[in-house]
Amino acid sequence: MPIPEPRRLTSVVLAALGGLATDAAFPGLGWWPLALVGVALLFLALGRDSARWNTLVGTVYGLCFFLPHILWAEYAVGAVPWVALSVLEAGFVGLLGAGWSWARRGAAIWWRARWQVPAFAVLWVGMEELRSVWPFGGFPWGRLAFSQADSPLARWAWAGGVPLLSLLVVGGGVLVALAVLALRRLDLGAASGALLLVAVVVGSGLLVPLDTRDEVGRLAVGAVQGNVPNRGLDSFSQQREVLENHVAGTYALAQQEGAGALDVVLWPENGSDIDPRVDADAAELVTGAARAVGAPVLVGTLEYPADGGRYNVTLLWDPETGPGPVYAKQRPAPFAEYIPFRDVARRFSDAVDRVRTDMLPGTEPAVLDVPVERLGRDVRLGVGICFEVAYDRIIRESVQRGAELLVIPTNNATFGLTDESTQQLAMSRIRAIEHGRATVQISTVGVSALITPNGRVLDETELFTAATLTDDLALRTTLTPATRYGDVLTWTLRVLAVVVVASGAAGAMRTRREHGRTPDRPARPAARRASAARSGAR
Repeated sequence: MPIPEPRRLTSVVLAALGGLATDAAFPGLGWWPLALVGVALLFLALGRDSARWNTLVGTVYGLCFFLPHILWAEYAVGAVPWVALSVLEAGFVGLLGAGWSWARRGAAIWWRARWQVPAFAVLWVGMEELRSVWPFGGFPWGRLAFSQADSPLARWAWAGGVPLLSLLVVGGGVLVALAVLALRRLDLGAASGALLLVAVVVGSGLLVPLDTRDEVGRLAVGAVQGNVPNRGLDSFSQQREVLENHVAGTYALAQQEGAGALDVVLWPENGSDIDPRVDADAAELVTGAARAVGAPVLVGTLEYPADGGRYNVTLLWDPETGPGPVYAKQRPAPFAEYIPFRDVARRFSDAVDRVRTDMLPGTEPAVLDVPVERLGRDVRLGVGICFEVAYDRIIRESVQRGAELLVIPTNNATFGLTDESTQQLAMSRIRAIEHGRATVQISTVGVSALITPNGRVLDETELFTAATLTDDLALRTTLTPATRYGDVLTWTLRVLAVVVVASGAAGAMRTRREHGRTPDRPARPAARRASAARSGAR
């Protein structure tokens, strides 16, 4: 069943509305069903056969999604970087439009609506995977899966991670579009069947088993959101003030819970940008706080190696012995934590000079071992610093290496009162489900939260307030299917995306060569047969 060709203006309007609807599915509005609506609108907008036109249509959708979705980038670094990043990411959706133009020319996809559902979904996931790894390590923000933290579909992350969840959302969206097309033909049977399938797909998540029980004990966790002055990038200049805020929060935990009641205290990224390993005053402050609470403290700080650069690290600080294991962030954010092509970038925005020292990537796995006297053993934590929560491999590898609980230390101070922090919280919730691990997102300014292994938020903080969180969180060792086989599924979908486009293009070329026509433009002698086939497909 060929997709009816919309008028050019109609296709652009549909794409724009689709991008806006998709953004509304994410926090802050969080109307998750609109992700399916947004995909449906894009699918309908891509009804014309021209690859060049569909590239434009996809780009329009991408701009209308990314510009509002990452508006926090404008707050943090200015209009030019925000627009540039939005245009770059929108280009990937434009590439999806071109790819779909080629893929749908294959006879199987062209004539059979049922094949359009998985084909378009596979292409979408392929597009998300590409922009998640390239350029400069990729930018996985805004993947459709991250809009579904409150949806029954979210539970499918347990089975196949973010790629499978995005695949199901897109499949549901295409079914919505096919229902709309059926209604246009007054085919109520086909329309109701497609919508019933959407309900089945969404509701199927309720059948996915999610175990939240502790398997190897529970960890008494305290988390400190010390707060930072709301001064945008100038927040980084208040290092001593920020450190003292987190020290004060730790003393508050000691008074509230009593010394020795907690197994570990978690500080956020940049909780102390003064490295206590090299600054005696900072070391005294951190040690005093750790001794008061009677537990090791996970400190977010910066490390400056002698040969230049800097590392963004999470450091375990023991109340008696001081500095211990360290994890260094593997994926520094380009143009925010380091500046590629600095001389070129400066021509577009002088904000690049705010980053005086480029951040270096860490090389060790994202795990830290915390000695827990009450349990008589070390507890392994998986750590993803800030944006690393969006990267599949980093979090998956930490759990494969034995992480029993996930910690996402982050610093959202530079993003003000935007939706960046709640978008990140949605990602942390999806990761909790994906790997079956209790998760703590701890921010300098919020939103911080304690999350159960099934993605439920136990407690969370407000933005730009000093706060503490405590609870006994389940420790788990069972590996979910997504943890075990996520890499296999990811690569399978990547390969399938290439195969779908290549087979469609090859099929169209073969048909043109053999019969002098493409599936969408039959030659005159075959016109009657093609018309009959269309009628039958409908």
